Amino acid sequence: MERKFRKDQWKMLFVTMFCYLFFYTGRHNFGWAARGIAKELDISFQQVGWISFAMLMGYAIGQLINGNLADRWSPKIMIVAGGGLSILCNLAISFASSYIAILVLWTLNGYFQSMAWGSGGKLISNWWSSSERGKAFGFYTMAAGSSSVLTFLMALLLVQQEQSWRTLFRYPILFLAGALVVFLFVAYSDPKRKGYTSAAEKEGIAKQEDAQEKVAASEKQDNWKQSYLHVFRHRNFMIASLAIGFQSMARYGLIFWVPIHFLGNNYKESSGNMWLTLLIPIGMALGALSFGYISDLVFNKNRGKSIAAGMIISCIIALLIYWVPIHNHLLMGILMFTSGFFVYGPQANFWTLSPDLLGARLVGTGIGVMNMFAYVFAAVGEPLFGKLIDYTGNTANIFLFVALICAICATIISFVQSPKSISIKKP
Repeated sequence: MERKFRKDQWKMLFVTMFCYLFFYTGRHNFGWAARGIAKELDISFQQVGWISFAMLMGYAIGQLINGNLADRWSPKIMIVAGGGLSILCNLAISFASSYIAILVLWTLNGYFQSMAWGSGGKLISNWWSSSERGKAFGFYTMAAGSSSVLTFLMALLLVQQEQSWRTLFRYPILFLAGALVVFLFVAYSDPKRKGYTSAAEKEGIAKQEDAQEKVAASEKQDNWKQSYLHVFRHRNFMIASLAIGFQSMARYGLIFWVPIHFLGNNYKESSGNMWLTLLIPIGMALGALSFGYISDLVFNKNRGKSIAAGMIISCIIALLIYWVPIHNHLLMGILMFTSGFFVYGPQANFWTLSPDLLGARLVGTGIGVMNMFAYVFAAVGEPLFGKLIDYTGNTANIFLFVALICAICATIISFVQSPKSISIKKP
């Protein structure tokens, strides 16, 4: 039975990863379409930034709502529903012809996309015990980073074939549709649905092993208001959520605006530069997987120190990118890869803080709240990046902004105390 559970445990992780591997095809495709949209609709980059802002705000609001729902409803159904509705929004945008229509549809798409991440985290937490969650969430976050790789690759191929920006909202999402079908038939939201004991029960959570879980039980977690109050009153968790806001702002500064920087005014004249952008999500995917081990082996499971180290290195790399000539492909390629590795890798450490600080009962709510912070800050950053480009006329300045953001993140996360270094008490 134990061997069979172990096999299904990995199967649930991999099928969740496989499904999320294609989710960004309906979200990170926008950066590649941005220049074409701006030209066809005759709008500024700041206006393009507001479209991205609207999507990220829709995503942030959705995280706040859907993370809590994932603790109460079926994570599996929420993922499938969110993915399906996102596909419909992308298809509608591919036929849209006005700024307002794209703005509204992309906002809705952000909300629907938000139904997946917290739900996937809840499903994984249901199957994996706390002793192995760092590894499991590292794999899960790697799938998100790899999703950017696939989306960038598909977009690059479509751009090189001189396809309309509209095709970027049609063809890539076909892969998401296929992944959702596989996930629907293979995934189980909880081990109990297959006759196993849940990971939480294996850890003795039903017996209230730690004081924090006693607090959670006493506050009756069936009450959604109490769930949110417990999360928002947790000082350590709120500081970590503020820090991930800046980390996410830096991440989206790279994902959304770097393609515009490397495409230049004429992508045909910069096809070599264009392929360098693919190294960013490749670095992100490997960084996400690696930082789970880095925090355990190098920083003795101190997530805060691991995150701070990654963001300080990211700050230095962003400054180097600003100064290195764009035509130096070898050095620029190395910097693109390492920037993705260190700016996104620490995010794997952020997600484990949810069960570490809040306990297993509030994983979905905690991830939802933390991701809400992440995307509100990322949303605010988008029009700022656009305004910076419009005002200075130099897309390279985005790297100076990214460096500043990374430095702020490293400073804030240093105030988070490790769960091992404090006595757990009611916040």
